[in-house]
Amino acid sequence: MAIHTLPSSLRFSRRLRLSFGGSAGCNRVSMKPSFVTMSKQVWVWTENKAVMTAAVERGWNTFLFSSPELAQDWSSIASLHPLFVKENRVLDRQNTRVADIVVVTSPEDLQQLQQADHQQQADNFIVRFLDWQIIPAENIVAAFQGSGKTVLAVSATSSDARIFLEALEKGVGGVVLKVDEVDAVVELKDYLDRRNVSGNLTGLTTAIVTRIVHAVGMGDRVCVDLCSLMRPGEGLLVGSFARGLFLVHSECLETNYIASRPFRVNAGPVHAYVAVPGGKTCYLSELRAGKEVVVVDQMGRQRTAIVGRVKIETRPLILVEAKIDSDDDDDNTLYSILLQNAETVSLITPCQGSGQSRTSIPVTSLKVGDSVLIRVQGGARHTGIEIEEFIVEN
Repeated sequence: MAIHTLPSSLRFSRRLRLSFGGSAGCNRVSMKPSFVTMSKQVWVWTENKAVMTAAVERGWNTFLFSSPELAQDWSSIASLHPLFVKENRVLDRQNTRVADIVVVTSPEDLQQLQQADHQQQADNFIVRFLDWQIIPAENIVAAFQGSGKTVLAVSATSSDARIFLEALEKGVGGVVLKVDEVDAVVELKDYLDRRNVSGNLTGLTTAIVTRIVHAVGMGDRVCVDLCSLMRPGEGLLVGSFARGLFLVHSECLETNYIASRPFRVNAGPVHAYVAVPGGKTCYLSELRAGKEVVVVDQMGRQRTAIVGRVKIETRPLILVEAKIDSDDDDDNTLYSILLQNAETVSLITPCQGSGQSRTSIPVTSLKVGDSVLIRVQGGARHTGIEIEEFIVEN
């Protein structure tokens, strides 16, 4: 079997490029999200019928078979797109070559793959790594970008699949999940659903501040430090009630008294809800290092980010209440949030155009009648999942 690698000169050097300069205009996007959202292919290679069933239920119907008999049997009970493995090639039902299988055991293998005659190659490569995974996967992503070829990596676990799909942010074009355990299918689908939050838009609504109260006494507030940097106009969705979450700005802005901390959101007290992937919420007190939250900007663009640290400290609080800015006089729903009473804590304002001079208002400068952004959603929650039931919260 011909084994085809990347020269060491093509090894990718990670460089972080940030630009916080200029006005905080609504149309300015100066930093890439931490995860590039792309459509990823998932092919399944298994002889376990339960794995096949679980994959089909999750929308994956491309399967690799070594046995035509098994393909025929399973195709009679589910709508499948069967592919057949013959030595180092993958063929469809018409015996057309769909993909080449390449085993990578050394840098030389990768270099041969890159230097092979593209006219003689299939449009898809299925790569099997026998030792190292991360560095070879990164080299492949760097080498084949813009080539028109799709690279899929054979993954024995959902964890392996994540490594390949995240290589150099962009990741390989997909994975071949070669497993006999249903859990691997469930975990990979859950991971992809969370990742697909990135790049999508969330509906944000303008709310008018109706009341501001300095709370008597103090409370335990939570600073959420992320493993990602935020730009002006980005923050976390937080609220006292799940029915309405306020967009709380990060501490990315420079001040005369404190340095910029573009990884931090001073989010509110321990009881507050915060938006997490999958359309769910959790309490700020439940966040831990390694958990994920949803970062949203002024335009409603969202992405996921990993929590690196949570700091809980006792601080003075301020209560902010708001109502939706609408012509419906019967809508008296109040939305509220408690935040630390400090100049570095801000709520994000609606976008007014590219010439807008500010993206947020510090809670210490907030006035009745000011406009802020919130996300309105179903209020009834069970373990953070939205449910349909009667609920009254005040």
